[in-house]
Amino acid sequence: MSDIIGSIPARDRTALLPSKQPSWTEPMLATLTEERFSDPAWIFEPKFDGVRCLVFRTPADVRLLSRNRKRLNDHYPELEEAFELQPSDRFVVDGEIVAFEGKRTSFARLQRRMQIADPQRARASGVRVFLYLFDILHADGYDLTGLPLRTRKRALRYALEFRDPLRYSPHRNERGEAYFREACARGWEGLIAKRADAPYRHARSGDWLKFKCVNEQEFVIGGYTDPKGSRHGFGALLIGYHRDGELRFAGKVGTGFDDATLERLGRHLARIERERPPFATGPLPRRAVHWVEPELVAQVAFTEWTRDGQLRHPRFRGLRDDKPAREVVREGAT
Repeated sequence: MSDIIGSIPARDRTALLPSKQPSWTEPMLATLTEERFSDPAWIFEPKFDGVRCLVFRTPADVRLLSRNRKRLNDHYPELEEAFELQPSDRFVVDGEIVAFEGKRTSFARLQRRMQIADPQRARASGVRVFLYLFDILHADGYDLTGLPLRTRKRALRYALEFRDPLRYSPHRNERGEAYFREACARGWEGLIAKRADAPYRHARSGDWLKFKCVNEQEFVIGGYTDPKGSRHGFGALLIGYHRDGELRFAGKVGTGFDDATLERLGRHLARIERERPPFATGPLPRRAVHWVEPELVAQVAFTEWTRDGQLRHPRFRGLRDDKPAREVVREGAT
């Protein structure tokens, strides 16, 4: 019996299933909620401002995959190397890749690595990355997803040697409300509340809940406006989300861009222009507007939704390439 499997309490081993290690598995996703609570049956983890990553380790190779199965090895070669040096060589683990700006994780800073797919250039970028691991799904020929979360997290500690850039994701027990207030005071994105005895489900689940300090989600880019004054690239992005098979307009976002993003994204948008708007509904602007194919996904922060379904005070946070545009919907709180 391996150290990983041996770390599992005897009472939980009946939930272990011998199985071939998968080459892919859908990640478990959290559901947004406005409720904040404390409960001894739940644990509370930081909500990182990064990119989800599933790691598949075999004796033959290491594969880092995003939630839409994009291979990330060339973007983060130091992470691949860290897994190659692990004593265990048969496991699947789940986590989040992050970069820091001071003491806070920064999606904007991580963008500089996300755009680089050459290992040598990635290492020379000056952006240091870390992978915070919070779950283990498979190890040494066994499916661990049926085990309670607390037991899986214990097995995760036995599975890996945690040295930078690999870090074990911290959590707190029971006191979710106090931890949430602390997270927001520190400028974090929020917390993930997880039912401690729940199995790992390959879908979005109410067993994992998002406590957000700020409103933020993905939107599809459907157009852009011309720049004004000394600004170059574009003025604002026209964004939306899918509902009932239609792309619905959610407003314009014109802040949060640095010069490099305006130039790089402006060139990309010009290449995917189309004649007609991709939006089916909404008060669309008509002047100085360019419509584009709805294939790019932007992360946008905002204060609130207006009654007519528009964003108030939106701010661009970065592009996402780990979620297909067709899957972007308006997040609703439970």
